[in-house]
Amino acid sequence: MSDLSAARIRHSTLCSEIEHHNRLYYRQDSPSISDYEYDQLMQELLALESKFSELSSANSPSQRVGSLPLDEFSQITHEKPMLSLSNGFTDDDIREFDRRLHKELGQPDERLFNYVAEPKLDGLAVSIYYQDGVLKHAATRGDGKVGEDITQNVKTIRSVPLRLPEGAPERLEVRGEIFISHAGFEALNKTQASLEKKLFVNPRNAAAGSLRQLDSKITASRPLDIFVYSLGVISDDDFATTHSQTLDKLAELGFPICPLLEKVVGSEGCLDYFTRISKIRSDLDYEIDGIVYKLDRLDWQQSVGFIAKAPRWALAHKFPAQEKSTVVTNIDVQVGRTGAITPVARLAPLFVGGVTVSNVTLHNQSEIQRLGIRIGDTVIVRRAGDVIPQIVAVNLEKRPPDSVEYQFPTRCPECGSEVAIQGEGIIARCSGGLSCGAQVKQAIKHFVSRKAMDIDGMGDKIVDILVDQKLIKNVADLYSLSVDQVVELEGFAEKSALNLISSIEGSKQAELSRLLYALGIPQVGESTAEQLANTFGNLDSLGRANIDALESLPDIGPIVAENIVRFFADQNNQSVIQTLLDSGVEYRRIDVDELPDPESLPLNGKTVVLTGTLQSLSRSDAKKRLQALGAKVAGSVSKKTDLVVVGADAGSKALKAQELGIEMIDEVELISLLDA
Repeated sequence: MSDLSAARIRHSTLCSEIEHHNRLYYRQDSPSISDYEYDQLMQELLALESKFSELSSANSPSQRVGSLPLDEFSQITHEKPMLSLSNGFTDDDIREFDRRLHKELGQPDERLFNYVAEPKLDGLAVSIYYQDGVLKHAATRGDGKVGEDITQNVKTIRSVPLRLPEGAPERLEVRGEIFISHAGFEALNKTQASLEKKLFVNPRNAAAGSLRQLDSKITASRPLDIFVYSLGVISDDDFATTHSQTLDKLAELGFPICPLLEKVVGSEGCLDYFTRISKIRSDLDYEIDGIVYKLDRLDWQQSVGFIAKAPRWALAHKFPAQEKSTVVTNIDVQVGRTGAITPVARLAPLFVGGVTVSNVTLHNQSEIQRLGIRIGDTVIVRRAGDVIPQIVAVNLEKRPPDSVEYQFPTRCPECGSEVAIQGEGIIARCSGGLSCGAQVKQAIKHFVSRKAMDIDGMGDKIVDILVDQKLIKNVADLYSLSVDQVVELEGFAEKSALNLISSIEGSKQAELSRLLYALGIPQVGESTAEQLANTFGNLDSLGRANIDALESLPDIGPIVAENIVRFFADQNNQSVIQTLLDSGVEYRRIDVDELPDPESLPLNGKTVVLTGTLQSLSRSDAKKRLQALGAKVAGSVSKKTDLVVVGADAGSKALKAQELGIEMIDEVELISLLDA
């Protein structure tokens, strides 16, 4: 077989493979190989086409950018194609880029060129077009010639100007990268988890998915941002003479420009910038995967022109690979201090992003199912933001025949209590909160806190010492502590030891609602604890309650009801509660028949919000007294709010109440209401 014949076969294979990965990456946002592995495939393809020019064709992946636009959106044809960038990976690649430009421009090597250097964001490239200073349309890159119309979604991004100031060019198209910051990504996933929805894999996929929403209201709820990095079309021929001047003028028009952008001199200036940004990369609040260098003079950019897929005057200097493949050797779970059960993949160690990674959290059962991961699988590990390693995909083509599906545990590996799985596999928690060794410190710290049993002098450090010295292993053990045991601990004298034991003794007389809150039943806060106390009157009745009885109560849904039933059904929890009672802990039983009918209470069904500082009573006391009158005390103002109590130095809640026309009263009026 001739060299050309072998190259033709390999070229065909590469084209098919690259197109396959293009579809996964651009159309489905679910890559199956790392960026580094994809770049290697593309470099091999380009090398073949450079050596055998007859292999190059209009159908080659090297001749186009991205993939076809999604069918769900209308399409916009780019007046000026949105091209990609050629890549460099080594210092020599950057020096060769500089030498080539000198040669093409006929300039001597000793003349140093000015370049604009800026981080290459790992987001989604967009084009935004303005006519007469008004945003007319926005589009994704698509295949470089035709993109998806995402105008309404882009308009929801607060950093994108909807109207430009006086003096803006009649026609102006800017291009930039839409992204989600690390902080925004974390907040977004917390929101997803609270709504029991699927978590996003990484900021880029979250940004891409947010921009591809058919409902722009969903996009508006996402923390999207943008940095503008270049022009497309412009009606003003005298707008600027250099790329740096262009960006300065765009900033003056209100477009956000990356603050790390710099003008550097020569190839060594580029490399120095690359080194400096590499050192601070992990501190940035957004994902970057390299540095982009652009020749500053626009006339020189025009002179050197373009190749089929990229401008000759720009280059992307890619960071060393942040994604690599390895094998999952096992999957097990860790029990957190709040009882959260988190699966962890044990990996054949690999060096990625500057560190050796051997363990990666899989978050929850839902994430395992989403990835379809098995023990024995080859997976792609990404070190997101150079901080948190994560598995982004499974290579199904390398799955061994003896791979093993993971079975999520039904019992806590620490204490043997039942594992409660809720929210379609998103939330898994050990139900043995009072006795689980993994949760003991957190359970005790909650139990002794001011709003619970209020044991004065029992701070977090004291709890840590008592548990570490094996003097207590659950909350009930607090009531068997002696002065002689405490006085031996570091930082204690006889008087302070006496005070602590006295405070523990004093906590034995408790309200039922405080005791219920102190037990740390998942998702049972102060208000729910008080409602349970007033409904059932004692622990025995509550412990016998079924899910239907609990769900019949206002504001108690199926998850909270299930948490309560599981908690009291757990033998370990029952044992600790009984030991508490045997140790002398008492609570006032409530005769529920003597309680007033909720419908007779003056504020029954009313939602009240407290804002600002109250002078004559604490926020907690005000809340309790309002609840005693039947009110539901909420933390935020909405259309469902009936009354807002405005104290001193009130902020945005008062303003929102005013906007919504909600009744507001001051502290004097509140006291009159409570006294009445």
